[in-house]
Amino acid sequence: MAVLKFRIYFEEDDSIYRDVVIKHTQSFLQLHQVILKAYEFDSKHQATFYRSNDHWQRGREISLERYDKPYKAEPLLMENTTIGSEIRDPNQKFIYTYDFTRNWGFLVELINVSREENPKIDYPSVVKSEGIPPSQYGTKGLVGDKLTEIEEKYDLTKGTEGFGLKEEDGSDAEEEETKEEDNEEGATEEEIL
Repeated sequence: MAVLKFRIYFEEDDSIYRDVVIKHTQSFLQLHQVILKAYEFDSKHQATFYRSNDHWQRGREISLERYDKPYKAEPLLMENTTIGSEIRDPNQKFIYTYDFTRNWGFLVELINVSREENPKIDYPSVVKSEGIPPSQYGTKGLVGDKLTEIEEKYDLTKGTEGFGLKEEDGSDAEEEETKEEDNEEGATEEEIL
């Protein structure tokens, strides 16, 4: 039985990728699920694969379900389509799109075919992770030595109340200090002349 190794690049940054192994008899639905797991995404949104060529042009669609949109050709369904049935060449490529609102794009490239199954691996499986994946709903950052997610729910464009010091007359304390410094510098220059 053939085991296929795919490299799934994050479309916006090809230094971020995941390598997954899957049997040729498994379905695109299983590939879809392992990609979401590899990139730490939930499975709440629409998704589709496109068969592709070496120039990353979209071909035949392999969709999670039939969506309410115009199709050039009737899409194949992920759960009914095996990976092996869509492999046309040794460097086969697919484009994977997830969440049509945010339009997450991934480039899926076949990088290896093996005849040997590893009895220690439960297929499909992620075998290599490179780079910090994008956060599905927010931003990721390092806090201490741990990676944390911060949801984008705070409006940071609003005023920063309580951060500036006010004088009794309502003017900013910082402005007063600047004016005093300017006056001192002015006096210093006059003394020099």
